[in-house]
Formats: sequence, structure tokens, C-alpha cells
Amino acid sequence: MRISIIDAFTDRPFAGNPAGVCLLETDSWPAEQWMRQVARELNLSDTAFVRPPSPADGEVDWLLRWFTPMTEVPLCGHATLAATHALRAQGLADDRPIRFGSLSGVLTAAPHADGTISLDFPAARPQATEVPHGLAQALGSPVLGCWTTGELDVLLVELRSEHAVRGLAPDLAAVTRQRARGVAVTALAEHPADGYDFVSRYFAPATGVAEDPVTGSAHTALAPFWAERLGRTVLTGYQASARGGLVHCELRAAPQRVLLSGKAVTVLDGRLTPSATS
Repeated sequence: MRISIIDAFTDRPFAGNPAGVCLLETDSWPAEQWMRQVARELNLSDTAFVRPPSPADGEVDWLLRWFTPMTEVPLCGHATLAATHALRAQGLADDRPIRFGSLSGVLTAAPHADGTISLDFPAARPQATEVPHGLAQALGSPVLGCWTTGELDVLLVELRSEHAVRGLAPDLAAVTRQRARGVAVTALAEHPADGYDFVSRYFAPATGVAEDPVTGSAHTALAPFWAERLGRTVLTGYQASARGGLVHCELRAAPQRVLLSGKAVTVLDGRLTPSATS
């Protein structure tokens, strides 16, 4: 069984966000406990499991699921980009868009001639809410505003500056007590000439991810948030983690979708041993 580690939302190794990709060979899912064990073994923020469809799976090209070291998640951008890159690298997909069946419906990944892959994801429109008790203390920073993101279950938090986002050192135990799957902090870019419009960081200790290096799914909320403020539908976000990565975003109004684009690089490619696949 083929397994890879692929850095997503980057064009060079050891940057962006590393994802595990496990290419399954049968048209049924293995035991969920086994997938959880593989994800824990790799200990990356997300591991994607990809299998061919069965006749009952409908009009899709592949089936896709994502696991953190602790839990299955309903949507993951960087691991979807990594899965697309892996399928193409192994000759299992060509230059046509790939339709993935997932917990978030059908997601399309379209490769481009320059090596960029665009992910067609549902947009998560932020809704203003009161700042939860203890959030500013958990983050260690004043908070300008707070927004919920519906089914995405990410708390979107605006800070006063890019400097504040970059310098954040949150109390992760306190962040875990917030009632959301994760917390995305963001601010307007201080120097747009650097090639991005806004910055963000993402913390999800409740799912076993202290800080995610580059979070595609969070940009399904960040893109509409900043598009409304800046009056543009094409934006670039920089996730200011230690590894860092750029996410190019394009908001589509009808239906409410967002295209997330980036590149990927394979850093490890191998096979699970027979004893590990049973």
C-alpha cells in the first residue's frame, strides 16, 4: 500500500503543510481504527486516505477521508491538495479535474500547467458573534472581533495587526476550552507589496494539532471575510506559522464556493509493510 508525505501550499520541501497520503487499493474503506492508527503513527496535522469508488459511490473519481492524530475531520484543504498531487505523481490521474467524494460533498481539484492545483470548496460565511469569555486571555492578545463559521466549526478572530498575529503565543490548554474545533486568528497585511493581502494562524489543540502550518479549510472562511472588507474576490493569504505558506483564494458568488490554489512537493514516498496493512 503506497504512502507518501507531501508538503502542500509550497513549491519547496520542508515548507508549507506536510500531509500524509495513503493510496488504498480497494473500493471499500478499511477499519476506521486502522486509519486512526496510521494517522497517529505519522503524527502530522492531517493524513488523507484515498480509495477508488464503488458503483454505489456515484459520479466521483475517488473517495477521500481525513484524520488528525486524534480524530476524523469533515474538511481539510492541504491534505486534499496533497492527495491530488500524489494521484498525479503515481500516474493515477491525468490533467483533468478530479472529483473527490467526501464528508463535505463532492470536492473538485483542478491541476494547472504551472503545477498549481485549485481546490473547489464550499465557502464558510463568517457570522459575527460576541467574543467568548476567556478567549483574549487564551490567545494572550486583545481581540477586535469574533465570528463563527457554521459547519466548519472554526472560530475566526481578528487581531489588531499582522505583528500581533505573528507574535502570538497562546495558552493552548485554554484554547482547547473554547467551543470550536479550532481558532483562526487573522489581520490585514501590513505590507501588501510582499505578495499577500492578509495573514493568519490556526490553532486546533482539541483535535491534536497545536498549530497547523497552513490550513486550507480555514481559508474557506478567511476568503469571504477579507473579500467583503477589501471589496475584491481574488485574494492571497499568508499563514504565518514557523513553516509558512501562501493560499491563493478566489471567491465564487453563485453558488457560494471558494477556489483555494497552491503547489505541493513530495518529500517521502514508500509503502506500508504487510504487517501494518492488516
